[in-house]
Amino acid sequence: MNFLAFDTSTERLSLAVGRGESVWQQEGAGGAQSSATLIPALLALLAQAGLTLPQLDAIVFGSGPGSFTGLRTACSVAQGLAFGAGLPVLPVSTLLAVAEEARHQHGCTRVVAALDARMNEVYSAPCEWRDGQWQVPADFALGAPERVAVPPGWTLAGSAAAAYPGRLAGAPGLALLPTATALLRLAPALWQAGRAVPAEQALPLYIRDKVAQTTAEREADKAARQAQS
Repeated sequence: MNFLAFDTSTERLSLAVGRGESVWQQEGAGGAQSSATLIPALLALLAQAGLTLPQLDAIVFGSGPGSFTGLRTACSVAQGLAFGAGLPVLPVSTLLAVAEEARHQHGCTRVVAALDARMNEVYSAPCEWRDGQWQVPADFALGAPERVAVPPGWTLAGSAAAAYPGRLAGAPGLALLPTATALLRLAPALWQAGRAVPAEQALPLYIRDKVAQTTAEREADKAARQAQS
């Protein structure tokens, strides 16, 4: 199958194209820059793979949790490209992508994926690889770093431990971010499971309703981080 995948949920922009067994990938700066560079980079990568948008089976994107701006960028680009080419989209959890990176790079099959949620909180989920696929909870957690539970025999992976040193059990764990190549590896099973949806359903996975801190909250968070360093 042919998939175009991208993740803009973190400070790193990750892109990949899968054409059968061949993969083309690219990484760059994320954040605010990604909204301007994402579409040209995706089209250039497709050209390297010798594909056009209508030749794809689906557009795969990291749906969250993660940066609010990054998730909105990913969803709007996925929708626009999919509408224009008449393609479905395949939203994939960024926490699941972290777990898949831990399995691919280190052979981990029991992973507590934990990403920095800013505002002194962490997104987390226990992911277990069984019978050739990931088993994940229906709801992901959001809370203080100290509340992340890492059972014996499980591996902590993600960006949370580095963001909150000494505050997560199982730290330092594996410092991993969601990648587009992880999305590509996850895509076939999710496609077979019927997880592809129409373009208009390319929606971000928000876990937190509040998207910004007050000035006082930012200052308190900064002071707490300095005290820990």
